[in-house]
Amino acid sequence: MAAFFRRFRRNRAAVLGLVILAAVTCVALTAPWLYPGSPFRLAGQPLSPPLGTFALGTDTLGRDVAAGIAHGARTSLMIGLVATAIAVAAGSVFGGFAGFYGGTVDDLLMRVTEFFQTIPSFLFAIVLVAVLGSSLKSTVIAITVVSWPAVARLVRGEFLAMRRREFVQACVGLGMRDARIIFRHILPNCLAPIIVLGSLMVATAILIESGLSFLGLTDPNVMSWGFQVGAGRGVLRAAWWLCAIPGIAILLTVLGINLVGEGLNDALNPRLRQG
Repeated sequence: MAAFFRRFRRNRAAVLGLVILAAVTCVALTAPWLYPGSPFRLAGQPLSPPLGTFALGTDTLGRDVAAGIAHGARTSLMIGLVATAIAVAAGSVFGGFAGFYGGTVDDLLMRVTEFFQTIPSFLFAIVLVAVLGSSLKSTVIAITVVSWPAVARLVRGEFLAMRRREFVQACVGLGMRDARIIFRHILPNCLAPIIVLGSLMVATAILIESGLSFLGLTDPNVMSWGFQVGAGRGVLRAAWWLCAIPGIAILLTVLGINLVGEGLNDALNPRLRQG
């Protein structure tokens, strides 16, 4: 563990990403105390510029942009983490069974996976949300459905390589149950690439959620960065900050997550270790 942190600290970009992500997380956790009440509350004069009465200005209805940014951080991180966790779990099960058993099981599970991968992810998410309705639950489900195939293919490849290893053959020879071999012996040895992919998937999930909320397909009663960008696009020339500020928040968060993901890959990938 100490060696992992030492390798991670060597990557300055990853440390920068961690700082950015920590700042966003801090804002999300303290949002109820920094800006109590609803972020949809009318707080002042419409279209007040930043650095005035309100730090980040107000929107077309007089809502505090800073309150929306803080509460939107909670929404983005929550949806990104929950959807990614479910997608990683589902993809690991699919890919694990496909890679461990091979043959007909592998063919069947991979054909299902390929079917989902042939559909453009964002368009598929739009269709799912339109069918399921505008809510946080349907948004999480849509992002999960379009995200798990990548995990399944990664885990399948790792299992195909692992099942030929001596320790797995020894477990089979000892008569261990398949479930124990899969979840107790093979899967823990595949965690490094899964963690790296999962960290990058959080960023993708945030982008998908932002796109859906920009189009007005998510819960209209929940503040999000994409909703703020969509609400301000009609007055972009007169009030640039309504789109620019939440857009920068999305950019920094996704950038931070990707930098951390790259740092994790450098620290966990044995081919890149230098000590």
